[in-house]
Amino acid sequence: MCDDFTDADDAAALAGRGLTRREFAAIGTAAVLAGCAGGPASAAGRGELKEGPVAIATADGMADGFFVHPAKGRHPGVIFWPDIAGLREVKKVMARRLAAAGYAVLVVNQYYRDAPAPILGSLSEWRTPEGQAKLAPMRAKITPETVTRDAKAYVAFLDGQAAVDKRRKIGTQGYCMGGPFAVRTAAAAPGRIGAAASFHGAGLVDDKPDSPHRLLASTQASFLLAIGRNDDARAPGDKDALREAAAAAKRPAEIEVYPADHGWCVADAPAYDPTQAERAWTRLLALYAGL
Repeated sequence: MCDDFTDADDAAALAGRGLTRREFAAIGTAAVLAGCAGGPASAAGRGELKEGPVAIATADGMADGFFVHPAKGRHPGVIFWPDIAGLREVKKVMARRLAAAGYAVLVVNQYYRDAPAPILGSLSEWRTPEGQAKLAPMRAKITPETVTRDAKAYVAFLDGQAAVDKRRKIGTQGYCMGGPFAVRTAAAAPGRIGAAASFHGAGLVDDKPDSPHRLLASTQASFLLAIGRNDDARAPGDKDALREAAAAAKRPAEIEVYPADHGWCVADAPAYDPTQAERAWTRLLALYAGL
């Protein structure tokens, strides 16, 4: 997860590239705006997609989000949970690429109880004392119970959209703190969620009764659980616990430690690895092909 452990790895990665955090933040944002997040995100012309901000009624109020989908037809819905830095430009770029592949994608603002997105402009901002202080009270309001309530509202929102094919199952994906949220979404709406993906997810395995890995049996989804090598180094037993839980639940699950560090899928992360991000993207499309 994004803590002091991965912070040291990030610092080392940037130093090896001859960059400071400030320099990386500047060029990282520029790279995102150029459409470099995880591959040719701008390959499909904007005219082929429809996008815009949306408001979703939840049990706790009105949540804001970003909804993008092909301009014509009906398509499988996807609930996209961002990493700790929240809904921002890089996540919109990633969502557009997925929409261009034929999906109706809702990127959520997990911090809507406090403020509309964007909360932070990049993942690098989270590493600053100001960024961490800003998010601390917002993160405290995100619990397994609130995620479950929100997940049900997001499923209902997608099922109410003309661009969503309700004959098809819904997919969900999450990054960093969003990884376990994707699993909880699959458990919150088992009849609608057909696939769930976690990329460098944090907190998938713990000793609590409602640990995400213990929820697999409550789902009807197939899973892609992609683990960062430094996350695996700190908790090497997690992948085994996930495999055992998936086998016991009889849920299809692709569980793999990638040769990349926490954050490798996101272009504004210091650990971004375009080669491994593209590999994860390919596996995501394979997962969603079954929706």
